[in-house]
Formats: sequence, structure tokens, C-alpha cells
Amino acid sequence: MALPAKTSPISPHKDHPNPSSPKTHNSRTVRFPPDPKSRQLGLRKSREVSVLSTSSLNTQNPNSHLCELCLRGDLQQALGCLNSMQESKFGVEEDSFIAFSRLCEHKRAYDEGTLVFSYVLEVYTQLSIRLGNALLSMFVRFGNLADAWYVFGKMNERDAFSWNVMVGGYAKNGFFDEALDLYHRMLWVGIKPDVYTFPCVLRTCGGVPDLARGREVHVHVVRHGFESDVDVLNALITMYMKCGDVVSACLVFDGMSRRDRISWNAMISGYIGNRKCYEGLRQFFRMLESCIEPDIMTMTSVVSACEILMDGKIGREIHGYVIRTALGDEVSVANSLIQFYSSIGLWEEAENVFSRMECKDVVSWTSMISCFEDNLLHEKAIETYKMMGEAGVAPDEITIATVLSACASLGRLDVGTELHELANEMGLISCSIVANTLIDMYSKCKCIDRALDIFYSIPEKNVISWTSIILGLRINNRCFEALIFFRQMKLKLEPNAITFISVLSACSRIGALMCGKEIHAHLLRNGLAFHGFLPNALLDMYVRCGQMGSAWNQFNLHERDVASWNILLTGYAERGQGALALDLYHRMNISGVCPDEITFISLLCACSRSGMVDEGLEYFKQMQYEYSIAPNLKHYACVVDLLGRAGKLEDAYEFIQEMPVAPDAAIWGALLNACRIHRQVDLGQLAARHIFEKDTKSVGYYILLCNLYVDVGKWDEVAKVRKFMREKGLTIDPGCSWIEVKGKVHAFLSGDNYHPQKSEINTVIEGFYEKMKIDGFDELDNSSVDKVEASRAEIFCGHSERLAVAFGLINTAPGMPIRVTKNLYMCQSCHNIVKFISKTVRRQISIRDTENFHHFKDGACSCGDEGYWGKQAT
Repeated sequence: MALPAKTSPISPHKDHPNPSSPKTHNSRTVRFPPDPKSRQLGLRKSREVSVLSTSSLNTQNPNSHLCELCLRGDLQQALGCLNSMQESKFGVEEDSFIAFSRLCEHKRAYDEGTLVFSYVLEVYTQLSIRLGNALLSMFVRFGNLADAWYVFGKMNERDAFSWNVMVGGYAKNGFFDEALDLYHRMLWVGIKPDVYTFPCVLRTCGGVPDLARGREVHVHVVRHGFESDVDVLNALITMYMKCGDVVSACLVFDGMSRRDRISWNAMISGYIGNRKCYEGLRQFFRMLESCIEPDIMTMTSVVSACEILMDGKIGREIHGYVIRTALGDEVSVANSLIQFYSSIGLWEEAENVFSRMECKDVVSWTSMISCFEDNLLHEKAIETYKMMGEAGVAPDEITIATVLSACASLGRLDVGTELHELANEMGLISCSIVANTLIDMYSKCKCIDRALDIFYSIPEKNVISWTSIILGLRINNRCFEALIFFRQMKLKLEPNAITFISVLSACSRIGALMCGKEIHAHLLRNGLAFHGFLPNALLDMYVRCGQMGSAWNQFNLHERDVASWNILLTGYAERGQGALALDLYHRMNISGVCPDEITFISLLCACSRSGMVDEGLEYFKQMQYEYSIAPNLKHYACVVDLLGRAGKLEDAYEFIQEMPVAPDAAIWGALLNACRIHRQVDLGQLAARHIFEKDTKSVGYYILLCNLYVDVGKWDEVAKVRKFMREKGLTIDPGCSWIEVKGKVHAFLSGDNYHPQKSEINTVIEGFYEKMKIDGFDELDNSSVDKVEASRAEIFCGHSERLAVAFGLINTAPGMPIRVTKNLYMCQSCHNIVKFISKTVRRQISIRDTENFHHFKDGACSCGDEGYWGKQAT
């Protein structure tokens, strides 16, 4: 039985709970404040002395005067008048409270509105419809649902406006389930919905989205006779579109006897929101044929459709139409055009739109900065940000995050640090997008400890936060910690595809095969193993961990793209298996996959390490003339390495001189490495001079130069280079090797004396030394060892792999293979020792150093004794 409207089914007590408990669609809850009588009552005491004197209260009706001040919009004068009336105990009429409440709502005066509410509670125990509605409207406008709910409960009667305001207030604040529950309570107490009720309720159904309830409300619309009202029908179209029921939306639209601009906009934006962009564009052209003038919302929707479709032709036509109309001066339309041109890579067009804008807001500047950043114009992004500051426009969190991304790409730690300070000052550091981008920026600028500080300061870390720090640790070669963070993350959040790709890269770097297999199993269980780039990430992990059999299984299980072939090609190239790489390339061509620039980098590397000079040069020509791939600096570096390793140093130098582009440090570095191999000091010094003109921070080039001087006995020059390195603050990373045993990764640093099994490890190593001496390995006899040679091997190798291999022998079952990864080169001494161990214990031992992959079996190495550090050309 329906209750009469005067009956209050909702308790007027201020602590009455929400109309319904929060549902699954929104986990937020409304928090109820203390009694409004006690809130900010000091406000009335702190106000200045009223402009009205006591005599004026006697000669003029203060209520009329107060209403007049409210009508004029003079908040301070009206507040003074209200305070004077309260102090003089002069009765404030209901109309005065209503007028003042409406003024506070209009001015968004939260404190003054709360004060007048406290005055109302001193006078009235129950609220009339007029006063209650005024207070309801005010509190809903403030977003204060707690006090609005309290007012709602204090009303002795409620009309449709009362319910409409409450339903709209809950919906606007995201409490969609509560809003719909209120609507059903409204029907239950016998209040008939009006033309304002249905649009609000339908928007709520679309916001959830809840198609079933939306259809139910559609029935109510027909039942109550609003099936011809334009505003209600527009709301129905929007609801159906947001719920994904495009057919029903079209039926409503086609059945309308009269359509306004909002009707057309609802259809256009609905089509686009449901990824039916061409239908949205057709609807736009029908709108023009119907002589309905588009507005800002129409044009931003249409431009957005062109952006989604990546259709430059239609987008330019729309741009031309905008210029011919008055909408060309609208900021939001221009912002949409900037984003459209950015998405199709036409940053010059976007810049033209931006430069013609007379008024630019923060979205305009941010869109232009994002355009440059998305098109890899990082310097222009930073320059535009500086221009934004000069124009006096304050950045928001999106702006700061975008510029930080540009700083990360360029390594601009100075600008990034300034942005960090600005974010702190503006209180934006709490925004997850800013904190996450700071982690990325500091990681890429090699300040991983600062990135960790940011990470630890984030109170609620999301998936992006964890992924950013895991990737940052991987970038900074702290892969061991990256795996630890990944395990911690899994206890709190479900990783996404990017997280898995990052952690698989960390597994690849340190040879954590079992961890990689665990992740593979997890991906299979969760149906992600064939998602996006993850199949190739798994393939790369198996290749880098030396498991070519598992790699081939993975390669054959998923759809193969050019990246899949490139990964396998790179694997063969790293092992110096040029013939297998070339055979794989031919199979790639037969399969119909077109090679890209990375394919030819892998091919050239494979030819270089296998001494296949003619084949490499032929592929270099094929790349240009058959596949129209313009060589980049990496291709040129590979050719220099190809010629240099084969002893054709003059040809390599001539090739550099004839290059159509300026060589970078990597190209000269390839020549320097060739000079080290073949002991060509003069040409090596020339290459070094060119290198240090372009790059003074990369330690690897100094090591190459030191090696060259050591090999020819120029110790004075070695001392000079080492002194220069110390002055520049450059240090060589200590040797570190990783081995995975029983699913756990163990790290060993050179000279590590703190491992729990240190004594056992030393005993095993010494035992092999004794056996080698018995078998006639004189190089272990200190009297015959070149002290200097041993010293430089210690520096550039570190011998950490000996510790890892010994640990593996102790902690794995006999016959099990041992896999070690290290961060430096493998020296001749370590190479010979591991060869001896593999023969003695009859185990397969794999060691991947910074450049080569060594597979030891029965006293022989897969590199043919050519891949260790210090090996000279014969």
C-alpha cells in the first residue's frame, strides 16, 4: 500500500543511514558529520559588526531588508544583517532563510550556508517543503550529502522536487545504486515523477550502467505519459547508448516527433562511445542536412571520432568546417583538433592550431606538450612547458606527468628535479600519475634510490606504481631486487601485462630460468600467455637463459610476428651461430614475414661474430635496395664491427668516412674494439678521440681503451686513462654473477666473503685448483703468473662466476646442468677453469657474460675458445 506524501518513511534523525547500502558499482560511502548545530558556529562570532544598527531594526522590517540584500547578491551585507537579527533576538522569517540559502547556493558559500542551517535548526524542529527544498538544493550543490540527508529527514512533507534533488545529488556524486533506490522509494510513497525526475534517473542507469533498470524506467516514462517529452527522450537515448544498446537508442531517436540539438548530440556521442565512429559521422552529416546547427559538444565528439579512426582526410574536412563557423574560436574544439592531429602524427598541423588560438587554457598547453611527447619531440615538449610558465598558466598533474616523461626520455634530471619540487609545492605529489612518472624519470636518469624514495612515499600503490619501480630496477641492473619487488606485489595486487614483461626481462638479465617458468605457468593459468607482447617476452626469456629448445617450443605455439623472428635471430647471433641465423632468416622470408630494421641488425651481428664478411655486406645492400630500409646508426656500427673483427680496419675506417650521416660514439666504439682485437694503437687512439668528443660518461669505452694499451704494454697510458676516470667519478661495476638454485636466485660479488657457504665454496674451488696443477695447468702457479695480467683480469672479469659455479655444484644434484649469468666479460683464466670443471664433474655449464654465451661440455666451450676477454686475433 502506498503511503501518503506527508508520511515520512525515513527517520528525521540526523544519523539515519543511507537510503541503501553501497553496492558493488561504487564502494564509496557517505560520511555523516557531527550535529550541524555545533559546526562552525564561531563563524557568526567572528563576523564584523553588522551594518544595521538597533534603531534601523525598529524603523525598517529586517526580513524585507535581508531578502532585498539576497536578491542583490550582496552576501556579506546579508550575512551582517542576519547576524544582527540573531543577536537582537529578532525573528527571522522562513522566506528570509530561503532567500539566504539560495544566495549561498548561488555563491557556493559553504561556510555561510552551514551557518544559516545552524540558525534554522534553532528555530524549527520540522522543516516545510519550501525551506527544506532550499536547504536540500544548497547542500547538494555543495556536495554535502550528509547534511542534505539530514534535512531530507527533517521535512514534514516532500514533493517531487525534494526527491529529484536527492536522487540527482547521489547520482552526481557517484552513488548510483543509492540514487536508484531513492527513486523507487519515491514511487513507493506515492510521489509521481515529473519531467525532471526521469532524465536524472536515466542518467543514473547509464552511469552504473544498468540496462535492466533503464528499461524498467522506460516503462515508467510511458506509464506516466512522458513518452513525447524531448528532454526525457534525450535522456533515454543517452541511457541506452551508455548501456551499449545502440538499437534501442536508435528506435527512440527514430520515433521522436521533434528533435533538438541535444537529441542529435546524444546519438553522435553515443555511436562514438560504442566505437561506431562512421555511424556517428553519418549522423553528424544528417544533422547538417536537417538544418540543425552543431555546437561545441557536437564538434568535439566528431573530432574525437576522426581521432579514433585515425582518418586524416575526414579530420581535415571537419577542421575546415570548424574554421568556416564561429566554433573555430572555441577553446575546447581547438583542443580536440590538437589531440586529433597529434594522434595521426601531424604535429606541425597541431602546432598551427595551437598557435592560432587566442585563448589557451591548461588543457590547450597540456595537449600541445603531449603532442610533442607522443611524437618523440621531447625537447619541444620541455620548451613548450617553459612557454606555458611564461604565459602565466599553472600546470596540472597531467602537464607535470607529461613533461616528466619527456625528461625521462632525454635524461634531463635538472628539469625533472624542478618539476618534483613544483609538484610538492602545488600538492600534486599525492596524485598517482605524478608519483609514478617521477619513479620512471628518476629510474631512467640512473637515480634509482630517489625513485625508491618516491615509491615508498606513495600511501596507496597501484599496479602502475609497482610496475614502474620493477622496470626501474631492471633498467638500473638491479634485477635481483626487481624479482623481490615482484613477489611482494603479487601479495597485494594482480600484475598486468606490462608488469610481467618487465619482470620477464629481469629474469632474462640474470638467467632466472625457474622464476621465468613460474611466471609462464601463472600466465597460462590466467589466460594471459598469448596476450599482446607477452608471448615474445617469454620467447626472449628462454633465448637469453640459453634454453633454445624451450624457445623453439614457445616460438611454434603462438602467432609469429617479425619481433618473434628477430628474437630468435638475436639469440643465434649472440652465440656466434651465423649459419643457423642465416637459415632462420631464409625461413622467415618463406613464411611471408617482411624483415624490419631490427632483423638486419641481428643478421649483421651474426655475420660479424661468425666471420661472414661477404654475406654481411650483401645483407646490408639487400636491406636498402630490396626492402627500402634506410640504414640507421646501429646498422652502420654493425658493418664497422663486421669489417673490424675480420681485420679489415682500413676498410672499416674508410666506411666510416664515407657514411652519409655523422657517426656516433657507438660506431667509433666498434672501430676501437676492432683495434683492441688486432692491436692497432694509432687507429684506436683516433677512434677514442672521436668517442670522447661525443660521450665522456660511458665506462665501457674507457675499458676498451685500457685493454688496447694493456695489450701493447703501454702502462703509462693505462694509468692516465684510469686517473681521468677517477677525476670524472667513473667506476667499473664490481663483478657479479647470478645462479638460480631451486627457484631462488643467488648473487655473488667479486671477493664476496659474506656468503653463508663461503668456506664450502672456497674448499671446492681450491680442490679444482689442486687438480689442475696435477694435470699440468701452470697458469695457476703464482710464480709463473704475470701479476699485472692477473690484476687486469681481476678488474675486467672479477672471477665471480667461479663462486657461482662452485655454489651450483654444492647445491644441485649430480648431473644437473648449471646456468650462470654475469655482468662483466669472462677472462681466459675463468674460461679454462670452467672448461676443466665441466670435464671433471661431467656437467654442462652455461655462462652468459656481457657479450658472449658460453656452453661448456666435456671440457670444450661452444665459443671455440674465441669468446673470452683478452683473446687476441691470430
